[in-house]
Amino acid sequence: MTSVGIIGSGAAGLTAAVALARRGFDVTVIGGGIKESNSYLAQAGIAFPILDGDSPRAHVLDTIKAGKYLNDAEVVWSVVSKASEAYEFLLSIGLEFEANETEGGHSFPRVFTIKNETGKHVTKLLHLRAKELGVHFVKGGVDELAVKRGKAYGVFLEGEFLRFDSMVIASGGFSGLFKFTAGSKSNTGLLIGDAIMKGAPARDLEFVQFHPTGYLGRSGVFLVSEAVRGAGAKLVTEDGERFVNELSTRDIVARAIYNQMKAGKRVFLDATGIEDFKRRFPQIYAFLRNDGLDPSKDLIPVSPIAHYTMGGIAVDLWYRTAIKNLYAVGEAMSNGFHGANRLASNSLLECIVSGLEMARTIARDKPRRGEVKEPAYHGYEAGDVDSLRELLWNHAGIVRSAKTLKEGLRELEGIEADPRLKLLARGVLECALAREESRGAHYREDFPVMRKEFERPSFFDGRCRL
Repeated sequence: MTSVGIIGSGAAGLTAAVALARRGFDVTVIGGGIKESNSYLAQAGIAFPILDGDSPRAHVLDTIKAGKYLNDAEVVWSVVSKASEAYEFLLSIGLEFEANETEGGHSFPRVFTIKNETGKHVTKLLHLRAKELGVHFVKGGVDELAVKRGKAYGVFLEGEFLRFDSMVIASGGFSGLFKFTAGSKSNTGLLIGDAIMKGAPARDLEFVQFHPTGYLGRSGVFLVSEAVRGAGAKLVTEDGERFVNELSTRDIVARAIYNQMKAGKRVFLDATGIEDFKRRFPQIYAFLRNDGLDPSKDLIPVSPIAHYTMGGIAVDLWYRTAIKNLYAVGEAMSNGFHGANRLASNSLLECIVSGLEMARTIARDKPRRGEVKEPAYHGYEAGDVDSLRELLWNHAGIVRSAKTLKEGLRELEGIEADPRLKLLARGVLECALAREESRGAHYREDFPVMRKEFERPSFFDGRCRL
């Protein structure tokens, strides 16, 4: 029986596990548990263009408009056209959606939600179905990929070599490599850097989405979902002044908040006009009340935070990387679906679609590991990850310039950290420096407009190619 190892227990990895197990593969999921995945933390929902009055074409156009025309149109059509299959797949495992809402950038209320804690319900059900299908679960962190002569043979888990016929990276993006993030701090993109080092280029690393309404409270960093603004909440300064269309795409709203804060003003989300806030947003209500805030009466202080990385390991339309028998799904990979800026609630859609499609790809590829001596194990030390987080936040954050990016590259040389994380950080800085324009989530104050000559993706294999 063909064995498949999946690194990551979020929505993409678990979807792949269920789809592969249904096809008779011997599947092992390696990770720290579903609650440590960013999928589990996803509040809003999943975009499905399946209701009367909506259409896949409208969803495709919204996605490309949000992505500032850097999207791969073939990939966008491929993903969106499979949305109804993804919806039926979720129904087949027992998921029941409660409502559909409008979010920023969408021209139709196509975002399907469950109590605005959709990710928790999706991942819990996927995990349950995977266990029922006999998927093996191994706790622990993967040290590195086992690759030799351009072919994947498994992974090293806490120094031990585990062999598989094929490997799937579903370990998420690298928003945890920034100082402030609402996601898991463990999502540093370690295996993205590892894959680059071993011969799989990355794509579009300069595009990092900062969610406009992060909450930095006593209890920690949390996300106030876009759905709250969709329900009518307004963004105001401490003077009560509205300054942006709350339902614009995330890059526009995040930058508007950043500019207010740079001018010395505090920014708040006014959700006092939303009826039944507790019922509609129980997760958000709980952490606000834990910090002594009542959203029915109090303004919610907000600030942009690193949220989603459009860049990742470059894959083809079928989720293959440049390393044989190595695949990538979800936020860990990049194939041009999101372009320069992810449309809200397209992430979980991509997780489900990529997991299902990749399972079909492996079934076609029929991978065989072959005989090989155990690949080399390097045993890298993590080093000073916090300095990398500080550096990227300060030098490759919401607003960038040649000056800050070059300063960041110089400072990077002096940081003692895992070389794979340093390689990934360098990729972000170098590709942001090479893209001399502002497009989507990438904003250069020294090049504040989009430029036609940069309407193409970037690739990083140790140097940025744009």
